[in-house]
Amino acid sequence: MSLPAASLPLTTYTTKDPFSQGWQWLTDPTNWQGPLGVPVRVVEHLGYSGLTLLISIVIAVPIGLYVGHTGRGRGVVVSLAGMLRALPTLGIMTLFALLASSALSLMPAIWSLVLLAVPPILTGTYAGIAAVDRQIVDAARSMGMTERQILFSVEVPNGLAVMLGGLRSAVLQIISTVAVVAFISLGGLGRYIIDGLAVQDYGQVLGGAVVIAVLAIAIDGVLALLQRAVVSPGLQTAKTAPEQNTPALPTVS
Repeated sequence: MSLPAASLPLTTYTTKDPFSQGWQWLTDPTNWQGPLGVPVRVVEHLGYSGLTLLISIVIAVPIGLYVGHTGRGRGVVVSLAGMLRALPTLGIMTLFALLASSALSLMPAIWSLVLLAVPPILTGTYAGIAAVDRQIVDAARSMGMTERQILFSVEVPNGLAVMLGGLRSAVLQIISTVAVVAFISLGGLGRYIIDGLAVQDYGQVLGGAVVIAVLAIAIDGVLALLQRAVVSPGLQTAKTAPEQNTPALPTVS
């Protein structure tokens, strides 16, 4: 998924104001065409982000479900999440790239981003399950539901809003931080920032930053709509009126 070190033709600016240059760069049709154009870089950016998110979900969600349901390892989860958040993404990425072979140049970047994305997903999943009213869980258990049924039929539906909140936070961090993969000669929207700084083309730098910001906002908007669609309306109302929150217990199948 990496591309050769190449950049777009320099845009001819009519002003020295960097903000005006950024606008001119964004409205220059040349920057939206060809293999180095914005649409191609957006696809690369989303590809890196999607792979990072998938790996992070596979790692973090099962652990969060287990800890939230059983209550075991809470201190470890909190400590681990805090430790991973403190790691410098660019430094870890560079270290992984130096340790890995050139044939695996993509994966060092992905694994460094996974370290960034796991904490919000892990803590969101754990917090969502742990926040479910224990009286509801005890009632489900007294009805004869198995632990698996309690987890997936009671705790997950009632904790879904918090879990999706952690997912949205992770997605925003991933999309914003994926730009640094350009530092190790990969693609994505970060190429505009790295290449622009290399030739002091600040219009390109600003234009690339704007595209990244717009992409992050757009993806978050889509996830917000998805959250409203999949979370029970009663649980959404409970956010503003917790005293009225009385989730219904599912029947035993």
